[in-house]
Amino acid sequence: MTETTGKINLLGLTQPKLEAFFEELGEKRFRAGQVMKWIHHFGVDNFDDMTNVGKALRDKLKARAEIRGPEVVSEDISKDGTRKWVVRVASGSCVETVYIPQNGRGTLCVSSQAGCALDCSFCSTGKQGFNSDLTAAEIIGQVWIANKSFGTVPAKVDRAITNVVMMGMGEPLLNFDNVVDAMTLMMDDLGYGISKRKVTLSTSGVVPMIEKLGKVTDVALALSLHAPNDELRNQLVPLNKKYPLAVLLPACNNYIAGLGEKRYLTIEYTLLKDVNDQPEHARQMIELLRETPCKINLIPFNPFPHSGYERPSNNAIRRFQDLLHNAGYNVTVRTTRGEDIDAACGQLVGQVMDRTRRSERYIAVRQLAEEQVEITPSTNRR
Repeated sequence: MTETTGKINLLGLTQPKLEAFFEELGEKRFRAGQVMKWIHHFGVDNFDDMTNVGKALRDKLKARAEIRGPEVVSEDISKDGTRKWVVRVASGSCVETVYIPQNGRGTLCVSSQAGCALDCSFCSTGKQGFNSDLTAAEIIGQVWIANKSFGTVPAKVDRAITNVVMMGMGEPLLNFDNVVDAMTLMMDDLGYGISKRKVTLSTSGVVPMIEKLGKVTDVALALSLHAPNDELRNQLVPLNKKYPLAVLLPACNNYIAGLGEKRYLTIEYTLLKDVNDQPEHARQMIELLRETPCKINLIPFNPFPHSGYERPSNNAIRRFQDLLHNAGYNVTVRTTRGEDIDAACGQLVGQVMDRTRRSERYIAVRQLAEEQVEITPSTNRR
């Protein structure tokens, strides 16, 4: 179990929250900006290293606060340059973070929960059940750890991490407040200064929280679709039984439309041999997405033990891509990266304490999410 000290962890505090903390200490608000730069630009976790902060304030901070990221359990580097960190969080569980370098970009795949309760049938993370939500400090701490590992100081100069995707372990929208705070820090100039177009939240389709998300941020949105009809999606993504496609896609369209500029929804579609990879599925998808401004990312299934699924042949993948492309869609096939260190999409497992059932805490969170907002196809977000 990760040690808890009772001190306030400044790592996960957004600028307004850190300013409020300094006011509580009887200090000027501008101190928040100074400390944020030390934490996120320079990776400092020792108050004594903050040379433009007076000794009296440093002593006050040492008594009341700390800067503590998750514990790094291991770091593996793939032959293709992909890196995977296993980090331990306060619940005692381990989660995984993956860095993917490609075509001049450095994309960090960040986890938001230990385990996942959505139980998508083709995802190894879902097989272990749900253990705990990550705090904002544990989420942004993954960016902090990865950035420091490259020796990039300050964080915004020649940075290795150019993009962040909330596509690791867990459903981000079921840990809403902590995820939003962490993404705010990713985009803040006092944090990591990453463009809103390069911070992406991926959801399996928690419709009420998509509506709520549009009221507080304008990050890029990705939808884990994986099936072009409700019958098949109910099998692959059980959440679809609660939020079917007739409700889900309008919610996503409303989010994109509300951004006030030309933006696209990213459609993630894991191709499973003889399950959802047939020409009829591609044709259904063409019709389904006709009114949705989107780009489509096809993800060949990455096998894991006892999954019951297989990767389609290259011919089947190419045929599916061609059908969509010929219909006018922007379609890419995701290159499998980090497979030799189990870092490929769908392979993140980590280590959790409860591998057999969903926790009562998650059920309460899910019920709250379902009760907050009802979205129908005719709802306008703004």
